[in-house]
Amino acid sequence: MQSSLLRTCRILALLLVAAAVAGCGTQTMSLTNGIAATQPAASVPKFSHIFVIVLENRAYDQVIGNQQESYLNSLAHEYSLAEQYYGVSHPSLPNYLALIGGDTFGISSDCTDCFVNQTNLVDQIEASGRNWTAYQESMPHACFMGDAPPSYRQKHNPFIYFDNIRNNPARCAKIVPFTQFASDVSANTVPDFAWITPNMCNDGHDCPASTTDAWLRTVVPQITGSPAWRDNGVLFITFDESEKADENGCCQYAQGGRLATLVISPLGKPGFRSSIGYDHYSLLRTIEASWGLEPLNKAACACTPTMADFFQ
Repeated sequence: MQSSLLRTCRILALLLVAAAVAGCGTQTMSLTNGIAATQPAASVPKFSHIFVIVLENRAYDQVIGNQQESYLNSLAHEYSLAEQYYGVSHPSLPNYLALIGGDTFGISSDCTDCFVNQTNLVDQIEASGRNWTAYQESMPHACFMGDAPPSYRQKHNPFIYFDNIRNNPARCAKIVPFTQFASDVSANTVPDFAWITPNMCNDGHDCPASTTDAWLRTVVPQITGSPAWRDNGVLFITFDESEKADENGCCQYAQGGRLATLVISPLGKPGFRSSIGYDHYSLLRTIEASWGLEPLNKAACACTPTMADFFQ
């Protein structure tokens, strides 16, 4: 009798939880390996163009409120900021691979010869009929392999690590020095997907935060002033990882520290701050969701929400 009553109570409790989740209205909840992910009910808009800038090695609270990064903070105030966004690993390279591959592929160092034979975002972009370019500041020439001290490091160029990009001359030719970006903007020939890696100084790795801020002050207006961005485009600015010991994270794969991540778009909510937990896989999934692409690897996890709450 008592055991039957207990079973009945447990069933009723489960039904109540299910009803509460179903009735949330603005959010649905998914649970994977005990990690709950909050998924915004809104959908990701279809962006005309997507820009991504990845900076280096600063924690959220080293960036937000930092007077040396007044321009970046002004962008966070004017546009949108993810308050609970995390890297997925340490050191740099695994995070970069995660952003376009949906996985770290077992790589846990900044190796220069650890190539990956896997599907990636470039495959998806091209299959959808769109084009792309990876702009690498201080890269000596297109499709360059290796490091070029003091300013260029291969570990910040995830595209060169994928076999089907590096070994395909037409694709590899789309990994170009950043000097081409200004001319592409001027000629209104910016690709549908534009990835930008600053050099080792301007990304904040080897130089003060004020240097990064000055670089952004020059580059971001080129983007937001372009027809590509103004016509329903989006710019994501994030960091690869945080060196601070904030490893608990928000999400199942959030093992790279809490990061300041900005969402800058005419389709976005002005002055918006999101408290939903995101990581690099969420950014990849958001890009894929916008363009109707199947999420890759860990971007497909039920624990990986899209960043839909940033948009109108």
